Amino acid sequence: MTPLPAFLDSNRPDVPDLAVSRGITPFFLPNQPVRGRLIRLGPLANTLLTRHDHPEPVRRLLGEALALAASLAAALKFSGSFSVQAKGDGAVSMLLADCTDIGALRGYARVNMERFAALPADEPITARTLLGDGYLAFTVDQGPEREPQQGIVALEGGSLSQMAEHYFETSEQLACQVHLAAAETPNGWRASALVLEKIAGAGGIDPELSHAEQEESWRTACILADTITETELLNDELLPERVLYRLFHGEGVAVDRPRTLAYGCRCSRARLADILEGFSHDDLDHMAIDGDIVMTCEFCNFDFRFPRGSVTGKEGLTP
Repeated sequence: MTPLPAFLDSNRPDVPDLAVSRGITPFFLPNQPVRGRLIRLGPLANTLLTRHDHPEPVRRLLGEALALAASLAAALKFSGSFSVQAKGDGAVSMLLADCTDIGALRGYARVNMERFAALPADEPITARTLLGDGYLAFTVDQGPEREPQQGIVALEGGSLSQMAEHYFETSEQLACQVHLAAAETPNGWRASALVLEKIAGAGGIDPELSHAEQEESWRTACILADTITETELLNDELLPERVLYRLFHGEGVAVDRPRTLAYGCRCSRARLADILEGFSHDDLDHMAIDGDIVMTCEFCNFDFRFPRGSVTGKEGLTP
């Protein structure tokens, strides 16, 4: 049987087919200017974070980025994706996580191991330590027919939570509180996020509430959210509804329908073959090793092999 041409092969590689049915739990405080989302990646975190052999602090940072991306993509009202990207001059030069409106999640970190090995051994390794100086970008992609919308701010703060809050404060002028956690547990790697947003003059707020009362409601919610612990965020046995009740039962918290998160790498031979066809014959010849061109998906760490003779290139047929 003749193999299917690469440009027609849209199948995913042999990667996990994993979904977490209660990955996103939206909630709100009735008649108050507060809404939020509790994100639990569950076993999906372990699957995503162990695709690469990263040091523990890097996996922790990537896990937080994945949870953050999932929490923000959950607010999308259209078909598309939300990505969190950080670039810096530290040991982690690139951090990227993105999630679609239907919960397909992926991410990767680009690590300079020499810089990582040079980090001071007697100091805590924070997100800022790993990333160094650089920028944080949030991007909304609504598909090929519309230009992506992107906001960029300088990296500020020691943790990824603080960096995200700085973004919303300076770029979106949106009151937001972000709690992120990722760690290796007895059940494997887990990652979670609790995100609160202040609703500005939207429906659902008690019309009798004054501006001062709305501000007080928001402050109270933030104080309550600050009591969340890493154990509560990452414990599989503690249901999301139970966590939210513990935090906000005095405010009458209401939970919306949970949503699914899934392993979401979207690579395929067809996508990569299309990229290769844009190179010249000479470039393709230099890429080939022992007659094959190998392209590695940075998200799922899967190697795609293309026989040199199967790739045409932009200058015409291969001689």
